[in-house]
Amino acid sequence: MHIPDNYLSPATCAVMGAAMVPIWATSGGKVKAGLPRTKLPFLGICAAFSFLIMMFNVPAPGGTTAHAVGGTLIAALVGPWAACIAISVALLIQALLFGDGGLLAFGANCFNMAFVIPFLGYFIHTFLKDRARTERGGLIGLGVAAYLALNMAALCAAIEFGIQPAIARDTAGLPLYCPYPLALSIPGMLAPHLLVAGVAEAFFTVGVYAFIKRVSPGTLHDGARQRIPVIYAIIVALVCCSPLGLLAKGPAWGEWGVDEIKDLVFGGKPLGFVPSGMAHGFSLKAVCQDYAVTGMPEWAGYVLSALAGGALLIIAFKLLGLLRKNQEPARKA
Repeated sequence: MHIPDNYLSPATCAVMGAAMVPIWATSGGKVKAGLPRTKLPFLGICAAFSFLIMMFNVPAPGGTTAHAVGGTLIAALVGPWAACIAISVALLIQALLFGDGGLLAFGANCFNMAFVIPFLGYFIHTFLKDRARTERGGLIGLGVAAYLALNMAALCAAIEFGIQPAIARDTAGLPLYCPYPLALSIPGMLAPHLLVAGVAEAFFTVGVYAFIKRVSPGTLHDGARQRIPVIYAIIVALVCCSPLGLLAKGPAWGEWGVDEIKDLVFGGKPLGFVPSGMAHGFSLKAVCQDYAVTGMPEWAGYVLSALAGGALLIIAFKLLGLLRKNQEPARKA
């Protein structure tokens, strides 16, 4: 679901980025006003949750791969506004350091994964939880919310891909960016998410939420007491198991390299050309492109990338908590 650079036109990227600005601003204000400083380190853990679960690619129909995001889980733990910030920061780290998702497409990726998933998932979860008569019913509702929210985000990405041939063409009438119209992008994106990634999202969300509720109920959205050290066990387990994400070969739908797209077959025939906007567009070489580390085996680089990315997110939010602590006496004076 990570849209690379040059798949969307500059105009689309600008519109999606502009749409996210007020969302980020409001989310930041809500977090500053409503989330206690003591919970900021846990917000870093939530960001690490999302970063790490997105590294677990699973095989999907058509030889592609897909992954969960964890947006509904984070919204259930800390609320949708805080979830938006956590996932946005995780996506930024992925784009800058690991080349997972484009920098120009950052606004679009955040809209799909940091806005649509946590807010829609939180709304559906709250709606179903209020009508559930048992705890098991509430967990089932959480799983349904996670499944539906992830697939809605996939639909949004499919629409962003699919409108490109209609809005951006060269003088010869060929698409400048993503060449596949809505008739191909919607089933192409939704099939792996409806059949595979949505199920993975639901199981991950329910499993982690139930575990946290059992070992640290104060961690939940309106709780008071947290046992963060216990929750670090989930982070460690995800880091150690991250090479499992390498078992699923093939890129996700819409994440092909420029050297691959020419030979992709849809409708029984290959595309046969590389859209010029993709071939000559913006390119950023990430430090650890595709979570690989020079001179290390693929699996070791993946583990090191998982460890570095997760640790960076946790440390960043801890530092933010310390900064807020230092500012509080100044405001009271």
